[in-house]
Amino acid sequence: MPYDYDLFVIGGGSAGVRCARVSATHGAKVAIAEERFWGGTCVNVGCVPKKIMVNAAEYGGWIDDAPAFGWTVRKLGFDLGRLKAARDAEVARLNGVYGKLLGGAGCTVFEARATLVDPHTVQVGGRRVTAERIVLAVGGKSVRPEIPGAELGMLSDDVFDLEVLPRRLAVVGSGYIGLEFGCLFHGLGSEVDLIYRNELPLRGFDNDIRTALKEALAVQGIRQHAPRQLARLDRAGDGVLVTLDDGARIEADAVLLATGRAPNLHGLGCDAIGVECTAMGAVEVDEDHRTTVPSVYAIGDVTDKLNLTPMATAVGHALADTLFGKNPRRASYRDVPTAVFTNPPIGTVGMTEADAAALGPVDIYATRFTPMRHGISRREGRKALMKLVVCQRTRRVLGAHMLGEDAPEIMQGIGIAVAMGATKEDFDRTVGIHPTAAEEFVTLRTRTREAGVRAAAE
Repeated sequence: MPYDYDLFVIGGGSAGVRCARVSATHGAKVAIAEERFWGGTCVNVGCVPKKIMVNAAEYGGWIDDAPAFGWTVRKLGFDLGRLKAARDAEVARLNGVYGKLLGGAGCTVFEARATLVDPHTVQVGGRRVTAERIVLAVGGKSVRPEIPGAELGMLSDDVFDLEVLPRRLAVVGSGYIGLEFGCLFHGLGSEVDLIYRNELPLRGFDNDIRTALKEALAVQGIRQHAPRQLARLDRAGDGVLVTLDDGARIEADAVLLATGRAPNLHGLGCDAIGVECTAMGAVEVDEDHRTTVPSVYAIGDVTDKLNLTPMATAVGHALADTLFGKNPRRASYRDVPTAVFTNPPIGTVGMTEADAAALGPVDIYATRFTPMRHGISRREGRKALMKLVVCQRTRRVLGAHMLGEDAPEIMQGIGIAVAMGATKEDFDRTVGIHPTAAEEFVTLRTRTREAGVRAAAE
C-alpha cells in the first residue's frame, strides 16, 4: 500500500530536525511533529540558554580581575531580568531558524503531539497519517526525586523562568546540570550549597579532573555537602528548608533538583506496537538505531546512549544518509569530545585513566599550573589541570582531559587528534603556540606515572 510519507519523525530537537531535513534533501517525502518547541531541550531549556548564563557569570569574574590589570571599574550589581530578556530573545530567534530549515527543505511540519498507532501509522493533530518509516526523537526530561516535599524544588527547565536571582541556592546533584548551574549562579552572586551522594562530583569522568574540580569549587566558596543525600524539602517562609540524610539542614531561597533525566516516552505508544525498552527505560536499538519494530527507529536522548546534542545531530544525519542517501554509515560513539561548563570549565575526549588501565599498561602525563592571566589577577581556584593517557604498547593517546579556562575550545582540536589515533610522539613533535595554556598539551615530556601494569600482567 502507498504511504502518506516516506519518513515521519516524532520530535523536533537536534536529532529529529537533522534527520528530517537531510532525508528531505535526499528526496524523501518527510513529515515531522513537535508538540512543544523547535530545537528541543538544547536550544530552549538546555545548552544554549545555559551557555548564555555562563557567559554572564564570566563577565562578573572579569570585572573582579580588571583592577589587577590597571582598570578602574565599579561592580554595581547584576539584573537577572535583563539577562533573561536578552537570552529569551536569542532562544526565540534560534527556535525560528529550526522551523525555517525544515520548511526550506520541503518537510511537512506538524506543531502537535504525535503518538504511535501501529508500525506505520501515527496519530497527529487530530488525524492519522502513515509512513514507511518512523523515527522516534522525543528526547529526555528531568526526573523529580521521590522524597517528601520534592514539589518545592525546581527542575532544570524551571531555572529559565526565574526573574530574580536567588540569594541562597541549594543544588542537589553533581552531574553536568547541577554543577553548571551551581557554578554560574555562584558567579552571578548567589550563595550556593551543592549536595551530592559520592565523595567526588562528576561520576564517570577522570578522577584527577573530579578531584581538581572539587578543590576549585571549595576555594571559590561553593559549599559542598558530600557524600550526602537529600531527605526532604519543607516550606520555610518564602524559602525552602533542605534536610539531608544525616539530619543537617540548609536554608535556601530556591532548590534545584538535578538528580537525573529519563527518556520522554510517556504516552508515546511504544508498548502498544511492540517497541521494547531497556531496564533503564530507554528505547532499545541496534547498531543502526532500529528498534525491535523493523520500521521504527530511535535516535538521540531517547536511546540514552550518549546524551549530547552534537552526538544526536550526528546520528540523525547518519541515519538519513543510510535510509535515503545511498550512503549507509554509522556515527561513532567512540572518542566523542565533550565539555562541562563549570567554573573553571572541563574539556575531555577519549578514555579515563581508570578505564584505559583496566585494558593494559598506560603512561600518564599530567601537569597543574596557574594560567598567566591569574598570575596577575591572583584569583583563587583557577589552577589548570591537563592530562594525557597513553597506551604503553602503541603509544596512542587514549584520552585527553583538561580543567581550566578555555578547556572546551582547546579540547575540540585535541579531539580531532585523538579520534584520528594520534600517538604521544605526534603530540610531541607539534609546535606549541606561545604563550597559551593549550601548548602544555604538546610540551608534556615527563611521565607522571604508569597505571594498569598489574592488570596487564594478570
